[in-house]
Amino acid sequence: MKATLRLCSLLPCLLISGFPFFSPVLAAPQDQQPTIRFVRNPDPAPDFKLAGLDGKPLTLADSHGKVVLLNFWATWCGPCRAEIPDLVALQHKYRDRLQILGLVVDDDDQEAIKSFVADFGINYPVAIAGDDVRLQYGGIAALPTSFVLDAEGRVVQKHEGLRDPLLYETEIRSLLGLPIGNVRVETFEDTGQIFLKNAVRASELPGVDLSKLAPEQKTAALHKFNAETCTCGCQYTLAQCRIYDRDCQISKAATSKIIAALAHPAEPKPTPAKPAAAAPDPKER
Repeated sequence: MKATLRLCSLLPCLLISGFPFFSPVLAAPQDQQPTIRFVRNPDPAPDFKLAGLDGKPLTLADSHGKVVLLNFWATWCGPCRAEIPDLVALQHKYRDRLQILGLVVDDDDQEAIKSFVADFGINYPVAIAGDDVRLQYGGIAALPTSFVLDAEGRVVQKHEGLRDPLLYETEIRSLLGLPIGNVRVETFEDTGQIFLKNAVRASELPGVDLSKLAPEQKTAALHKFNAETCTCGCQYTLAQCRIYDRDCQISKAATSKIIAALAHPAEPKPTPAKPAAAAPDPKER
């Protein structure tokens, strides 16, 4: 597992306006309706049992029936620190139907974390998550990373980096059946964006050009991408590594090599002709 995190700061985010009755208008081109997206047929969120900073057990099962925002963060992460006041406000506003859970990674100084929680007035449970939990949620390549769960405990969206809190609020309100103004809700199939195991469903991968392959060659290439393991040390398949780490040059080179081999198969070497049998010597007859 790669230990280095890709720190996302200000990734593109959806901007929402409209108060005090929350009638949001998402920024979008004039001819397009603003949209939020949720996974179609979502997978259940992997459960865990951790010890919260308050000493109480922390599990997903305890929040069943509520919308959950599962936030992976660290005290040293600037974007994480920036979004915490907004998460605190969201937890307060929707406290009866929303549960935010803060899982700290790459930071094991419990006393320092407790001090941080007190200083920021964090009003939702916080626990330190080990590598086992990180792996269950796809490795967590960037901080902050947040998973949005519906009331049935299924992961319907994943966000990496600092996002406008009103994007989260729109998603939360939609899952709670509350008005979201002019925003359209669309669904999409998880092809590795949420859980890497679903990379097998992908027909396209980041940084991989399949356009020059015939349909049957493309199918063969995707099969190889999901069958072969990347040698960069991530322990993922080539397909999973392309999704997990778009900057990985090893998986990029390996997928390019597979594509080239399929697009330009080597000519089979001709089989050497067997030497003709020598005619019998007439004297031996």
